[in-house]
Amino acid sequence: MGKGKAKRGIPSKSEEFNAWYPFIVEAADLVDKRYPIKGMDVWRPYGWKAMKLIDRLTHRQMEITDHEEVNFPLLIPENLLEKENLLVARLKKAREENIDPDELRLEEEEAGFKKEVYWVKHAGENNLDIPMFLRPTSETAMYTMFPLWIRSHADLPLKIYQMVNTFRYETKQTRSFIRVREIHFFEAHTAHASEEDATKQIEEDLEIVDKIMHDLCLPVIKAKRPTWDTFPGAWYTIGIDAVMPNGRTLQVASCHHYRDQWAKAFDIKFETESDGHKFCHQTTYGMSERLLGAVVGVHGDDDGLIMPPAIAPIQVVMIPIRAENNPEIMITIKKMKEQLEEAGIRCKIDDRDLRPGSKYYDWEIKGVPLRIELGPRDLESKAAMMAPRIGDKESFMIDNTVEFVQKSLEEIAEQLRKNSQNHFDSILRPMPSFTIENGKLNSEESIDDGCIYEMPFSGTDAHAEIIEKSTGLGFLGEATSSYDEERTCPFTNQKTTKRVLLSRSY
Repeated sequence: MGKGKAKRGIPSKSEEFNAWYPFIVEAADLVDKRYPIKGMDVWRPYGWKAMKLIDRLTHRQMEITDHEEVNFPLLIPENLLEKENLLVARLKKAREENIDPDELRLEEEEAGFKKEVYWVKHAGENNLDIPMFLRPTSETAMYTMFPLWIRSHADLPLKIYQMVNTFRYETKQTRSFIRVREIHFFEAHTAHASEEDATKQIEEDLEIVDKIMHDLCLPVIKAKRPTWDTFPGAWYTIGIDAVMPNGRTLQVASCHHYRDQWAKAFDIKFETESDGHKFCHQTTYGMSERLLGAVVGVHGDDDGLIMPPAIAPIQVVMIPIRAENNPEIMITIKKMKEQLEEAGIRCKIDDRDLRPGSKYYDWEIKGVPLRIELGPRDLESKAAMMAPRIGDKESFMIDNTVEFVQKSLEEIAEQLRKNSQNHFDSILRPMPSFTIENGKLNSEESIDDGCIYEMPFSGTDAHAEIIEKSTGLGFLGEATSSYDEERTCPFTNQKTTKRVLLSRSY
């Protein structure tokens, strides 16, 4: 770290990521962690604006795909949680015994979110007849209403979503955006007439993921989770993971295909055109504030944040130089700002009574993509200076401000995509060759802590467990993109195109 950076007190991202991340989150005014409840940070205006811009990307995709927004109550009665627990326990046991869930009958038992929820048992001085809890997610709340909304095939598909706060009593070490107790959460829930239609919905969800991640400039892993890591109420789960700078993966989203399992538990059925009543097939798609955590971690550097232009609260900061004795500078810079705002670009003029260097530091640490400087000499030449958050300074003609800024923002986004993809490609490696002796994996090559590994796999859960216990890597599951040609699974010696991914995760 250079002398100038050392004075700033910013830890080195490459050498001290676990110290760099919490420092930057607060120094850039995203959140304040001093609220007196652990894991419940206060969103500061700059951080909240960034999160709302991510939400706006999601809202747009929901509109395009004909989802409708709802807003469900925060409180859920205890008896609905018990209903979910019974379903989850039954499905879990059926999975373990490899039988149809309909063949099982279980007494109620604790499962699901019961140990993670926040309870409300009093209203004023009165004890509640039925305790309530703060939603950890909304399946139980929504699916109680679905039978009232779905009567016939004409009511399908039902596609709704909401953006709300969810609450889970997280007992592990909290980390802003990544592991918190109050979570800013997006969830889409759908109901369909058939398993095939629900599967098409999952495919649409994954297309939405690609579009949002493109704007966030994040390469992600999409993998069908192994059986033991599938939500117990789901037929299958596809996890979406961002790759952090230290090589660890961070799950930022997930899609669940439920088949008709929840519909049977909540009696969600519809009248067909000719075959009487059938149960719906359902899906969910969820994302959280972890998206912002991934943006911070992946794109930042030793100077602070680097905001992708699509979600930068301020895309261009404009700094007048020696304007106190030259009113024409402020007149010109305000006109430039008006032109940029008319073009839909988010701008701010920093006319604080501070030295330019102090202003530069403030906006660098906040990750503003572009900085424009305008002083007396620039007025004379009719050209201003632009300093991208990444890249070199260059001058541009004031008359071409809008076009130049738009082009520069596009170039920054593309460079961020390239940088993050290069990092991902550099740490994705084939699994080292190994042998298995006494249920343990032996390899002459070491497993690098900062890498993600891939391998062909047609084995069993037991084989996957051997890998996890022997290497310390987590089994992310089968990637949605398979190998182009068949390869040999090291466990079964069978040919397969299935490609599984392994990593250490948050």
